[in-house]
Amino acid sequence: MGDPVRTATDERRCEDVTLGFHNTGGSAVRSGTVTFGTHVIGALGVDWATVESTEELPAPIGAGAREEKTWTVCVDAWRVPLGMRIETRDVSVRWR
Repeated sequence: MGDPVRTATDERRCEDVTLGFHNTGGSAVRSGTVTFGTHVIGALGVDWATVESTEELPAPIGAGAREEKTWTVCVDAWRVPLGMRIETRDVSVRWR
């Protein structure tokens, strides 16, 4: 998995997160999940909360293949009042 690339959206409670995957194994990855840890950041830079969300991998990913996918990651509007923003900093993958 590559580093996440974050892109702002029109809503302060959402951002697009793009991940690249490279299957270096000898067989296809048939399924799995991606877990995003999205931080709610206050106006002064204080990290107020981390909200997790989970999405399905873009599977199958063949042996030696590369895939890229973009997800729109959002948190509830009430968690991001005016003056606050989000940053999806933590990403983990569970291959199945």
